Amino acid sequence: MSNTLMNTYARLPVTFTHGEGVWLYDENGDAYFDALTGIAVCGLGHSHPAVTKAICDQSSQVIHTSNLYGIAKQQQLGDTLTRLSNMDRVFFANSGAEANEASIKLARLYGNRRNLENPTIIVMESSFHGRTMATLSATGNRKVHAGFEPLVQGFVRVPHNDIESIQRLTDNKSIVAILVEPIQGEGGIHVPDDSYLQQLREICDEQEWLLMLDEVQCGMGRTGKMFAHQHAGITPDVMSLAKALGNGVPIGACLAHGQAAELFAPGNHGTTFGGNPLASAAALAVCETIEKDNLIERAALLGTQLLEGFKAALADTAGIKEIRGKGLMVGIELDHDCPELVKLALEEKLLINVTAGKVIRLLPPLIMTDDQATELVEKLSQLIKRYLAQ
Repeated sequence: MSNTLMNTYARLPVTFTHGEGVWLYDENGDAYFDALTGIAVCGLGHSHPAVTKAICDQSSQVIHTSNLYGIAKQQQLGDTLTRLSNMDRVFFANSGAEANEASIKLARLYGNRRNLENPTIIVMESSFHGRTMATLSATGNRKVHAGFEPLVQGFVRVPHNDIESIQRLTDNKSIVAILVEPIQGEGGIHVPDDSYLQQLREICDEQEWLLMLDEVQCGMGRTGKMFAHQHAGITPDVMSLAKALGNGVPIGACLAHGQAAELFAPGNHGTTFGGNPLASAAALAVCETIEKDNLIERAALLGTQLLEGFKAALADTAGIKEIRGKGLMVGIELDHDCPELVKLALEEKLLINVTAGKVIRLLPPLIMTDDQATELVEKLSQLIKRYLAQ
């Protein structure tokens, strides 16, 4: 095989040629159950007709102009996302890392407008926000940092789901914001206490900090709400989206509410490709399909089916530490590292992921059927039992 690509991925020995729904097909025509969906990207599954039509229709008209000009589809998408989220304004980028970069720049601008010399953002241990210099610095994972020092300054790290650790920082006059994932995905599907986001909102209101939520992985219906923070009944000041927003077409979004929505002015931030007509058309089709087909409710029901199914199937199985999740974000944590399970699953024509060393991460599409959810539970549970028995 050619080695002209930079060695940035430990690729599995398979290449897919096409897909439909929950299925991906390799060069030999073999079907694989995709329980990872490109790491929470293809929420509508593969080759969804609404997204396909939107891409084809838009590509025959205009794919790209520039943000120097008006883009009708971008404005429609902005109207849709602000309606769904109760946010006020949106900046479109190309990825989750870029959306989080925009969030971080908003916080810095907010702090500088308040004449703070070193605006500082509270971030969480075990978090993941991207691989650009600022977002990897914000990420709470030493493996992501290694080799890229010096890191970007202006972040203070605390344990996830620990309100007291944040309350101890309220005397720090440099702090301007909290950046947190409502559910940690890359860190191992960590779901915080029900009151966690509400308490963060209260602290931010008291301290005049921005509450910035990274919904890159948990947004777009995956958890049984359009956005995961809606389970807590709060509105953030800033929210980042990407992944499932375009169902595979690269697009990211940084949404802002209240005073945070008025911070950026021409020249403060920008992008060449962000929110171009093609990406915006695809994302509009995604939003419309999620609403029209009631896929948010489906995600909640399917998530319950998966969690209950795995807990029943793996009950009393030695080596299982915890089964947790919300909606279609499911983590099965073993009591030891298990990276080899990914290859074992691939041999069984099942696509999964192991994150944080020992957490089997499942991010199946919202269009999965009840029978397919049952098949996923049975197939993976049997595989886990065989693996642990060895």
